[in-house]
Amino acid sequence: MERAIGLEAVTTAILLAIAFSVPRSGARWFRRAEGLLGRLAHRRLSIALVGLAAFMGSAAVSLLVRTPQPMVHDEFSYLLAADTFASGRLTNPTHPMWMHFESFHIIHQPTYASKYPPGQGLVLAAGQALGGHPIVGVWLGMGLAGAALTWMLQAWVPPWWALVGGLLAVVRLGPFGYWSQSYWGGAVAAIGGALVLGGLRRITRRPQVRQAVLMGLGLAILANTRPYEGLLMSLAAAAVLLVWMIGRTGPTARVAMTHIVLPTLVVLTLTGCAMGFYNVRVTGDPLRMPYQVHEERYSVAPIFTWQSPRAVPAYRHKVLHAFHMINLASYLERDSFSGLARVKIREFARLWTFYLGPALTVPLVMLPWVLKERWMRVALLIGGVVAAGLGVEVFAWPHYAAPITGLVFVLVVQAMRRLRLWRWRDRPTGRSIVWAILLLSVLLASQVRSEPWALSLQRARILEALKDDDNRHLVIVRYRPWHSPHFEWVYNAADIDAAKVVWAREMGEALDRRLLEYFKDRVAWLLEADATPPRLTRYTPGSDL
Repeated sequence: MERAIGLEAVTTAILLAIAFSVPRSGARWFRRAEGLLGRLAHRRLSIALVGLAAFMGSAAVSLLVRTPQPMVHDEFSYLLAADTFASGRLTNPTHPMWMHFESFHIIHQPTYASKYPPGQGLVLAAGQALGGHPIVGVWLGMGLAGAALTWMLQAWVPPWWALVGGLLAVVRLGPFGYWSQSYWGGAVAAIGGALVLGGLRRITRRPQVRQAVLMGLGLAILANTRPYEGLLMSLAAAAVLLVWMIGRTGPTARVAMTHIVLPTLVVLTLTGCAMGFYNVRVTGDPLRMPYQVHEERYSVAPIFTWQSPRAVPAYRHKVLHAFHMINLASYLERDSFSGLARVKIREFARLWTFYLGPALTVPLVMLPWVLKERWMRVALLIGGVVAAGLGVEVFAWPHYAAPITGLVFVLVVQAMRRLRLWRWRDRPTGRSIVWAILLLSVLLASQVRSEPWALSLQRARILEALKDDDNRHLVIVRYRPWHSPHFEWVYNAADIDAAKVVWAREMGEALDRRLLEYFKDRVAWLLEADATPPRLTRYTPGSDL
């Protein structure tokens, strides 16, 4: 990552030097490109264009380079949700042998399910149902995110710049980034944020039921993808909307109620009922989320920096204990002011690298002039609320900030608009710099930002080899004492008994004998996960390393 940022910084500096030295170089090509973008900037056409570019770019990388294999624990949890929903169920019954299948970010009691809200899982399930593989859902999510961000930008900036911003978001966030080449998420929450912010800006110009419904849909998506960060952004947007409604330029009470409040409430009421029903099916309580069940059963480290650690539960498996102790150690690193500051600087540097990097930071020198516009100050305020919320979370990854993706690119695009008009020594230096940034962003899109762990490829190869066999299989996984909990093998399909391959943890001869008896119609294997390379042999009860 440091090498990629260094390369981007050096390349940015070189292109800026060229732009300053020969600002008229390529002027004819720039004019032609701007004319082409102007013709394509028709509102519906540009939305479709950016959405299609995002979809095709993500799909092309997956098909031509490699189909992404799940790496981190969260991905397997989302894939479990996708498999569950694609099978026509909201959750799965607890398996009789569930203790052998315990793993990260999933629950087995009172039902077997992902701990996460259902939004990302539903999109992956759509891909699995429509295209035969969850990765199709990732492509669909990226395509819809590109379209939604462009639609949102059209409400904040002129159409030409909305198209530029949408394309810029696509090349910055993908097609090689983890939003489009993993199952971890990000795009779906970005869709929700874009719908909220695009609806907000349109409503303040002309209140319409359609815009209120779209804003309500965005709120629903946020509640089911990034509940905490989405709530912060939603409250900030609602506060802005309320101030406008009661202000001098706001609508009449009748228009406010019929065109804004009631349509939004209808969408949110339906969403709340659906979420309550989902919680009832998974946890038995409409107000109890699967995430809460998981955290109370397994987690030690708290979610927010001001909270205290939970008591260490009794884990059945050493690898689960090791994982949560690592998380606890990470939390304790934040126990002092200096430690918290060090970690948060590192986390926000990671966010800056993902969304902006050196290339898109350059236009932000125009931010003081951009913020003279009232709605740009509103954008910064809403983004600042979410950023502050991220600051008090124990962990923060780029997709946590996905709800404000649109705001990031609103500010960048507005800064680029200002920069394009800047002249130095009466030469069009600003336009040259803007085009240098755009060209560099396209070139940087080809960088592979993450390589798959060897484990993810090894697990996939073993799984495919066993699926090609005519038999059904049970793989009992054995870890050595020094095994890293970040490299996990035990994840299963939604319907464990119907799966071609079942992965289980070794738990001692007596319990393993019961497991073998339950799966007596399967070929049993022992996977020595920490051998080099991992070794798969026929299972013999009581065998030693």
